[in-house]
Amino acid sequence: MPTELPLPVENELKAVKLAARRRSWRIAGDLPASFRYAAQGLGYAFSSQRNFRIHVLIGAVVFGLAVVLQLDLIRMAVLALTVTAVLVLELLNTAIEAVVDLAIGRRYHPLARIAKDCAAAAVLVAAISSLLIALFLLLPPLLLRLNF
Repeated sequence: MPTELPLPVENELKAVKLAARRRSWRIAGDLPASFRYAAQGLGYAFSSQRNFRIHVLIGAVVFGLAVVLQLDLIRMAVLALTVTAVLVLELLNTAIEAVVDLAIGRRYHPLARIAKDCAAAAVLVAAISSLLIALFLLLPPLLLRLNF
């Protein structure tokens, strides 16, 4: 049986909880705070999302190969855009999954499954497209370098 708190202590506890709740909805007051929140999102994705780490690793390998092959700036920019698109979609997929889980909890709902599956499919389509673009841009200079 829970113990009763004295009314002033209970009221103070409620006030602290209310203040914390209000702070959680506050918009970042300054630019550094906005960057800090974004960095926390990246940190969360990198530490908790295996596929995000895989995409980051593959992107780093692609850029390393592009530097070794001395691709021109336009091709490097196209690679940067495609790798970034995959990472952005992976972040959005993570956000959608979190919001759906928050909304429905541990229950099953067919619309929740559709939302999650479609978000994951968007990442898959972008990853396949990114792979094709990387092949189109990297394969010809790689074959030239290997004398094929």
